[in-house]
Amino acid sequence: MNTVTQVPLSELASSARSAFVLDQWYVAAFAWELQDKPMARTLLNQSVVLFRTPDGAVGALEDRCCHRSLPLSCGTVEGGGLRCGYHGMLYAPGGSCIEIPGQERIPAKARVKSYVVAEKNHIVWIWMPKEEGAAPSKPAPDYAWHDDARYRFGGGVYHYDAPYQLIHDNLLDLSHVGYVHQKTIGGNPRVHMTAGMEVGGEGDTVRIVRLLPDTLPPPAYTAVWPFKGGIDRWQEIEFEPNHIRIWAGATDKDSEPLDDPQRGGLHLRGFHGLTPETETTSHYFWTMSANSHPEMPDNLDKVLQQIRSTFDEDRVVIEAQYANMRRFGEAASWVDIHVDAGGIRARRIIERLRKQGE
Repeated sequence: MNTVTQVPLSELASSARSAFVLDQWYVAAFAWELQDKPMARTLLNQSVVLFRTPDGAVGALEDRCCHRSLPLSCGTVEGGGLRCGYHGMLYAPGGSCIEIPGQERIPAKARVKSYVVAEKNHIVWIWMPKEEGAAPSKPAPDYAWHDDARYRFGGGVYHYDAPYQLIHDNLLDLSHVGYVHQKTIGGNPRVHMTAGMEVGGEGDTVRIVRLLPDTLPPPAYTAVWPFKGGIDRWQEIEFEPNHIRIWAGATDKDSEPLDDPQRGGLHLRGFHGLTPETETTSHYFWTMSANSHPEMPDNLDKVLQQIRSTFDEDRVVIEAQYANMRRFGEAASWVDIHVDAGGIRARRIIERLRKQGE
């Protein structure tokens, strides 16, 4: 029997309004975003400039020259690092000033805050420590699907006028796709709301498995895979505090067991890097890795087109949701239903980690 509870909206949104989880890796950029120019990005309320040196190394600095505070993102990338666009002070990726044009002596205080970054699987991660200068206590996450020869991938970056945990809620509750995404990945809304769902996980993770046997393929699936008719569909979601992985897909009805990890059919492996910009705005870094059918070998462009349309629909809903939360304020409350189990677990993990960092 499902239990319905009323929870004050202020409690559910508390972690979005308070300090972020620190001593944590967050997605800062995709590798392809860093070319020959510096890029400004606000991450967890920190103004950061990201850049790639000519030898391929990635740097991340406080976006402020220590001389007269011009954003370093207004400067240029050179062999030794990043040169300020005001008076030409050159900063190494570690934050120290290594050249002042017209002046041999470099003051010891001529440096800016630097961040530890790691580039893995085409993702640039940034370590956000509780104590400035503290080294990472764990390696940056792996995402091997970007380098798996069985898949091709593409992606992009969204900006949300909403706290990042509202995006967590959306991704951890895929029952909404039948209502929000009728033109793309949706399907019969009642099938999505009544699908079998297992929720588990340990430590700082949440795992959700949803199975939808004997259903009709949605438009996004038929556009990229030649299904014969009805399909057996799955959605496997894995949450960590800094990103979410979703393996979705389908096989022809009754062709393969849905619990076989080696099952065939259409595979859509989504990466969702959710990084707070501020307490009320977010960066959403996404990719989709897809396989292809011999009859439709060039399906990636269509896959990405469908996924972008899906995320456009989600952003409209989430930003409207947050606008209404602000409109109703403390007078509002949320009622939990059976599909919220994963999101509630994730919020509890974030709150526990946030409190540990206080």
